[in-house]
Amino acid sequence: MKLPAPHSILGKIIVSTSVAITLLLAVAGWFVRDVTSRALSDNLRDEVQGSLHAYDSLWQARAEMLRSISRAMSNMSDVRRAFQTNDRATIQDTAAEFWAKVSKTSSAGIFLVTNPQGEVVASLGGGLPERGQFAAVRDAETRFPDQSDGFSLVNGHLFELVVTPVYVQTQGGSGLLNVLVAGFPVDQRVAGDLKDHTNGSDFIFLAGGVPVASTLNDAETRPILRQYRRGSGLQELEIADRRFAVLGAVLRNITGAPVGDLLILHNFDSVGRALNALETRLFQIWIAAVLIGVAVSVLLARGILRPIRQLDRAAAMIAHENYDAQVPVQGNDELGRLAQTFNVMSESIRSARAELIRHERISTIGQLSSSIVHDLRNPLASIYGGAEMMVDGDLSSAQLQRLAGNIYRSSRVINEMLQELVDVSRGRIHPPEVCRLDEVIGAAIEVSSAVAAERGVKINVSIDPAIELPLERTRIERVFLNLISNAIEAMPGGGEVSVSATQNGNEILINVSDTGPGIPEGVRDRLFQPFVTSGKNGLGLGLALSRQTLLDHGGDLWVETNGASGAHFHLRLPA
Repeated sequence: MKLPAPHSILGKIIVSTSVAITLLLAVAGWFVRDVTSRALSDNLRDEVQGSLHAYDSLWQARAEMLRSISRAMSNMSDVRRAFQTNDRATIQDTAAEFWAKVSKTSSAGIFLVTNPQGEVVASLGGGLPERGQFAAVRDAETRFPDQSDGFSLVNGHLFELVVTPVYVQTQGGSGLLNVLVAGFPVDQRVAGDLKDHTNGSDFIFLAGGVPVASTLNDAETRPILRQYRRGSGLQELEIADRRFAVLGAVLRNITGAPVGDLLILHNFDSVGRALNALETRLFQIWIAAVLIGVAVSVLLARGILRPIRQLDRAAAMIAHENYDAQVPVQGNDELGRLAQTFNVMSESIRSARAELIRHERISTIGQLSSSIVHDLRNPLASIYGGAEMMVDGDLSSAQLQRLAGNIYRSSRVINEMLQELVDVSRGRIHPPEVCRLDEVIGAAIEVSSAVAAERGVKINVSIDPAIELPLERTRIERVFLNLISNAIEAMPGGGEVSVSATQNGNEILINVSDTGPGIPEGVRDRLFQPFVTSGKNGLGLGLALSRQTLLDHGGDLWVETNGASGAHFHLRLPA
């Protein structure tokens, strides 16, 4: 199918439809994407918050399990009897026996027995000290006989601990026998378990600002630690072209003091994938909408444009002066009424044109007759006066010779004027001859010199005698005679007419100017049209014929329109 031109109506409809659909879908797509992005981001933040709640629930469950196990062990009579021996080996063996049974049914990782002063008596599981004071027991003393739990950093390792005091009845009441410490090491396995239980969230455990366990690699963990700020709530961090939602929780020891941090992270990769899928779908919808919109627009527009094209062709026929053009009327809608109006207009133009041509012919004949009469009046008056003097007077031979010469020149002027009108009307051009420009202009000045002297007009000529060019001498003389005569007629109180010429490459530029009142603004733009006059005698054929003469010679004639005083005409002729 041939595509319509962009400047055609159909092309504009297609472009407009495409732009409108594009803008509409762009706004709708932006809105949908923005709402979806917000919803996905909010959902992601909810997932992070949910992961924090899941962590709290899981951690509380583990702590409760440790408390239950420790409480059960503290109430066992065998355990108490072993603890009352105060024998380290006995306590170690008993604790190991019972802890072996407990560890088979639970995920507890470490177990410690200390005396009331916090001195380690027995240590089971990796990472805890086997000798010396255990600080967590001294921190928990203020809460005895209640159990205490919290995080503790021991030898660079992070543990969650539950401290349980073991009391024994004595004669003076109950007495603190030993202290049980059970707990979990916070390591990669714990972080992995949390990730499995929290829908894929990532976890980083920090102790003293140093990561002790993380589900991310070091390249991602380090930048996150540099940007994370404790206590800032939910944060969004940019790490290596990836975006993370980060929520932090402070890990506190048994006394409630901060000992580390837990960072719960969820990347925005799923959001990006969802938005990319949405953008792809929106792009597909845009393509489909544009194609469907263009197809529908073309189908609808063709029915509308068919009568418009018929109108266009008919208008083009009228523009080429074929006023018989008619448009078929289809229907009674706006286009049908437009076709009816066009047909009526065409008929009106045809009738009005015929009437206008008739009136213009009559008017042109009258104007041309008046102009010819005006141009012929002076030479005819000269012939008439000379002939009257020859008939009525007794003249000498010299006077007869002078009168005969005047009659001859006037007759020649009339003949040349009539021949020029015939040549112009028929487009006839005589072969040019090489002429000196100063002689041609001088001949025109000689004819006008008597009238110039009578009106006090001085004619200044500055023409290089070396300038020669091919001309139809008679027609060019007539051009300069017309310009000089017009200038003289415009200065009844006297003035100056200046004629100069310069050669510029292959062109001759001639200036004819006067010191008269200048050309009225009302006729300046129509000066070279036939029958344009500004109140002087005649009907304004001279300048029109003069410009045509210059155009026939390959040159031109124009007038300055800058508002300067006087009239300034410029002629250009090829050298």
